Amino acid sequence: MTKDMTQGNPMKLILGFAIPTLLGYLFQQFYNLIDTLIVGRYLGVGPLAAVGSTGSVNFLVIGFCMGICVGFSIPVAHKFGAGDYAGVRKYVANCVWLGVFFSVVMTLAMAFLCRDILRWMNTPADIFEDAYAYIYVIFIGIPTVFLYNILSGIIRALGDGKTPVIFLVISSVMNVILDLVFIVNFKMGVAGAAWATVISQGFSGLLCLIFMIKKFDILRISKEEWKPNAHMMGSLCSMGLPMGLQYSITAIGSVILQTAVNGLGSVAVASVTAAGKIGGFLACPYDAMGSTMATYGGQNVGARKLERIKAGLWDCVKLGAIYSVIAFVIAVLFGAPLGRLFVEGDDPALVEQIVQNVRLFLIINTAFYFPLALVNIIRFLIQGIGFPGFAILAGVMEMIARSLVGFLLVPVFGFPAAALGSPVAWIFADIFLIPAFFHVYKKLKLQFGDTSAETQSS
Repeated sequence: MTKDMTQGNPMKLILGFAIPTLLGYLFQQFYNLIDTLIVGRYLGVGPLAAVGSTGSVNFLVIGFCMGICVGFSIPVAHKFGAGDYAGVRKYVANCVWLGVFFSVVMTLAMAFLCRDILRWMNTPADIFEDAYAYIYVIFIGIPTVFLYNILSGIIRALGDGKTPVIFLVISSVMNVILDLVFIVNFKMGVAGAAWATVISQGFSGLLCLIFMIKKFDILRISKEEWKPNAHMMGSLCSMGLPMGLQYSITAIGSVILQTAVNGLGSVAVASVTAAGKIGGFLACPYDAMGSTMATYGGQNVGARKLERIKAGLWDCVKLGAIYSVIAFVIAVLFGAPLGRLFVEGDDPALVEQIVQNVRLFLIINTAFYFPLALVNIIRFLIQGIGFPGFAILAGVMEMIARSLVGFLLVPVFGFPAAALGSPVAWIFADIFLIPAFFHVYKKLKLQFGDTSAETQSS
């Protein structure tokens, strides 16, 4: 069930890993989108805005958790690439211990601070209680985030990008069913959408656990290997915490930008919410490319095959450029119809305003998708080959960019400026990441020696 990415054509390997991973991300975004769509159509613009107003803080907290999990999988990929299966098992065991610790701490902290966070974000009074009802449930579901993301990250680190997709498909279907049951039948409001997400994510995590126990012989962990290892925990945290912080630092800028958008009123918040969900769906190929390059880079640096890393980077960038054109065409042609899926009501002028805002937001964002491609591909590759600190600095650049847009441009230019927040952030990050990659590549080449002759023959 494992997959060795240290041999064979890089483009074929990247596509073979990225496509099933993409399907997983698509389904993950699908059930997030369904949450929003059902809330907008069955509960109205106010609840839609309430869910959207929590988007950036959701990204801040859940993104931190997911970043930690992605980072934890990198030492596993290194050991697997090096053929050290005992090391793989020990790292997996310590991943579990750390996952339990972080899930408990994060859940307690966020549940306690939930209301205060919403007040700090200037959440509009007319949507405050709905926003709290939604995000509180998401926060108490943090253990399910760790369960799924740690286990799926380990599965991917061993080269199996297909199985987590199957589990996400199952959980996506479950999420849609639970959305309708909780919101339409049980009248649970926005909290129903949150519970549907938490329960579905937890179920997909349990499926990953059962699969790993039954199918991965190399993960038969002995009693001795289960013992916590301080050195390994330190190594895992040295990868996981920087990646978590990278997500969070990036999200701080999103929180500031969201706070500025909140100041524009519920219509602007609802527009950004709908556009953000569609944009998240459209950006899934880049998430898949990033995840693929983290595993690809991790395995190949473990095998000391540097030329394969550079070749894989170039192939993935070409894929990212091609998709950026496709995404822009989709936004231009279908931006308005997609936006119309999220809203309906008795005020046609209000609905049309939101729809046009959504279209504008999508066009502006997709016009800058190639910089986004570079951000995801290079950042995750750098992380995968063992330099997570550079990802933090890239996150700082994104934070600065979004903060500047939120503080300076949104109050003056309104919604169009809000739509430019992410593109400006991607450009700022690329200015740092591109030279950073050449720096770390040169550093590894000096460390390992010139292996180009060996790797080209592979």
